[in-house]
Amino acid sequence: MDLEYSAEYEQYRQDLRKFLDENKHRSPGMVGTAFTGEEREKIARDWQALLIENGYAARTIPKEYGGAGQEPDPLKAHIIAEEFARYRVRPGHSGDNRLVPTVLDLGTEEQKRWLVPPTLRGEMTWCQGYSEPQSGSDLASLSTRAHVDGDDFVINGQKIWTSGAQRADMIFCLVRTEPEAPKHQGISYLVFSMKTPGIDVRPLVTMTGEATFNEVFFTDVRVPTTQIIGKRGEGWFVANNTLKYEREGLGDPNQAESRLREVVAILERETVDGQRIMDNPVYRDRLLRLQGQVLAMKYNSMRILTSRSKGEEPGLPRWIVKLQGCELNHQLAGLVIDALGELGTLYYNSPLLRDRGMWQQRYMMDLGLIIGGGTAQIQKNIIGERALGLPKEPKYAEVSS
Repeated sequence: MDLEYSAEYEQYRQDLRKFLDENKHRSPGMVGTAFTGEEREKIARDWQALLIENGYAARTIPKEYGGAGQEPDPLKAHIIAEEFARYRVRPGHSGDNRLVPTVLDLGTEEQKRWLVPPTLRGEMTWCQGYSEPQSGSDLASLSTRAHVDGDDFVINGQKIWTSGAQRADMIFCLVRTEPEAPKHQGISYLVFSMKTPGIDVRPLVTMTGEATFNEVFFTDVRVPTTQIIGKRGEGWFVANNTLKYEREGLGDPNQAESRLREVVAILERETVDGQRIMDNPVYRDRLLRLQGQVLAMKYNSMRILTSRSKGEEPGLPRWIVKLQGCELNHQLAGLVIDALGELGTLYYNSPLLRDRGMWQQRYMMDLGLIIGGGTAQIQKNIIGERALGLPKEPKYAEVSS
């Protein structure tokens, strides 16, 4: 494998670094805390507009849909991800990195023009209505239903673990529209406003101490039949298109490498009885093991990059990204928590809190992400069955008492 970049790409990297040196202070994460929520939203929208204008966000999305309209180039995309992570600057986005590519892949022209531009600009935010109380790992067994009444679908049911539903403008939601069809064939993928009458959002406080998830209840919620992505009854296919983008986004090797540098910094900075934690052989050994995993993740990403630059399907390397990335991020945070000892148990406003409690929050959130977007166990089944071609996991019939 040739890991050297051509002169063209090295120049691209240098131009990007110059841009970041001159503009990183405008990134939402760099402007400080003395702003209202509305002001911070404007800062985020302005940052996104600047990145699109310079071709560092929404790169390949056509200009008519609000993107930069550039040709696909996996190497440039990789350089952008690397450098934004290195600078610890919030990268640009493609709106919702799950919804936008799904609409571009499978939506109608009218839906693309309606949904994509405001989402890219940050003016339309989204949540995902997938999981239900009795349909988590077996998502296809979902029971939220919709029947047609005139020109509308009428939705009744419940979703759970819906991230950001209390703030989102819109939802993309799986509902059962053909109750008599096999469970994978009777689902439809609808998009609609969270302000639609009949929607009740109830926040759920997680172990991070924050209400990031929600329960969402639908009571006779009316949605125009035109607001379906794909065809009726083919929502399972559309949903898997969305999940493909979500899983890849949860295992970014550049973010893991950036986090590793942060771990090294805190181990070099913190001391116990006057000795740097980095000089403790037990913690140094754990760090080296995790460094090896980060490098393995990085080179797996390069395998994916090589395949895509050739127009090939990456196969197995793509399937392991989410499983590997989420577990590795949790282990990195766990190393810091352990190394800090009693300081690692602190929360909120203690004067001894390190990095404003970032590591405690990450440790709890990353544990949840091992479950979110498909549990580690489900990911292993997917890898075994779809990537390696192994037999499906046996299904055992229930025995009635």
